[in-house]
Amino acid sequence: MALITGAAGVIGVATARLMAERGAKIAAVDRPGADLGPLREAVPRDLVLIEADVTDEASTSGYVARTQAAFGGRIDIFFNNAGIEGPVRPIPDYSLADFRRVMAVNVEGVFLGLKYVLPVMIAQRAGSVINSSSAAGVSGSPGTSGYNASKHAVLGLTRVAALEVGDKGVRVNCINPGPIRSRMMTSLDDARGSGEAQGALRIPARRYGQPEEVAAMVAFLASDEAGFINGAYHLIDGGRHATA
Repeated sequence: MALITGAAGVIGVATARLMAERGAKIAAVDRPGADLGPLREAVPRDLVLIEADVTDEASTSGYVARTQAAFGGRIDIFFNNAGIEGPVRPIPDYSLADFRRVMAVNVEGVFLGLKYVLPVMIAQRAGSVINSSSAAGVSGSPGTSGYNASKHAVLGLTRVAALEVGDKGVRVNCINPGPIRSRMMTSLDDARGSGEAQGALRIPARRYGQPEEVAAMVAFLASDEAGFINGAYHLIDGGRHATA
């Protein structure tokens, strides 16, 4: 079974759909008030919807416990995906409150997910964790100090976790998507006064990625075919960082 946070976003929905098509039962977690309708359409059966605050420890332990209760105690796949972009401003104009909010969701949320899911996987001597970093986790981007810092931190957490559990039958990797057609990318483009056509010029593929292309990588990393892949990051960016 697969546990997905940030499940109501387009990447979460695409991943839930693909994994369900391949036979997985899905526990889908998102913030209170999120639109869960697309998830219900994407996964018509074997779906548990959970509202939770990933920055809150009690809420995190709660969504893990609910997942175990619903699916016989196991968590085979954990897509640790919840994240926000924050504002686009230069560092002198970037408020500490905004910085802390981005770090809380993107770093503390990932950390807490690992803290409570890894013991389940260690006990069953099997499991695959896929953390959501970003292409911004391996390079800089003006105006998004909170987002960039948080996604670099996710890569660090991934590597530490992989080293800690690699001999226990558990793998921990992260994905690093570049520009993907989504609400988040539109928000960033709008804040920068640009758009997809302009942004695509910086990508060798000359287009933004589709959520389904990210989902395919997540599903691969979750599968037995990726059994010897651990502690690695995986760019999904149309070649954007080929020269970085």
